[in-house]
Amino acid sequence: MGFFEEQLPEMDRYLEDHTSAEPEILKRLRKETFQKTTQPHMISGALQGRLLSILAKIARPKNILEIGTFTGYATLCLAEGLVNQGRITTLDINEELSYLPKKYFNESEFSTQIDFQLIDAHLFLKETEEVFDFVFIDADKENYVEYFKLLKPRIERGAVILFDNVLWYGKVLEENPKLKSTQIIKELNEIISKDEDFENLILPLRDGLHLIRKK
Repeated sequence: MGFFEEQLPEMDRYLEDHTSAEPEILKRLRKETFQKTTQPHMISGALQGRLLSILAKIARPKNILEIGTFTGYATLCLAEGLVNQGRITTLDINEELSYLPKKYFNESEFSTQIDFQLIDAHLFLKETEEVFDFVFIDADKENYVEYFKLLKPRIERGAVILFDNVLWYGKVLEENPKLKSTQIIKELNEIISKDEDFENLILPLRDGLHLIRKK
């Protein structure tokens, strides 16, 4: 649950009631995530999922990168916007939970377009020569700045990057935060806002999404 969900639960219910319904496979995945994981709040959820889907459908990406698979909900939302021969590479290090996203990836209509890898994102970004046109990052908050630096040469003009949890339950308003994760997220938001290679907007949906486009 994000900062704004805690403040305005009635508004969130209203928003969800007036947003396009999630596909049936995502309803089942969301239900199983809450049944079988210890931190189900990590799932993107219906509102954010529909936003990811719409943004991907607008961008029509050929090559998506996702850092932080969890149970694969956001992966499937993003895959809805892929071009016919497009691909999404999704990275995670939780081998114990990997059975769950694999199950739903195999069931989905995008099964042949999803490349699920159990690998550290740092290692992947340092070794890959691929160029991406859409990136979603929702893992390992203390490395957000490093991921941004590693991604810059790996994205093309017009590419979209999304960082999740950039309001960090309101902690970004702290002047001298003690938590390293809060410090890093504040640093990331500051770096992006001053980088002339990008245009950006922070969306106050759930716990905040930083939407970035390379000029």
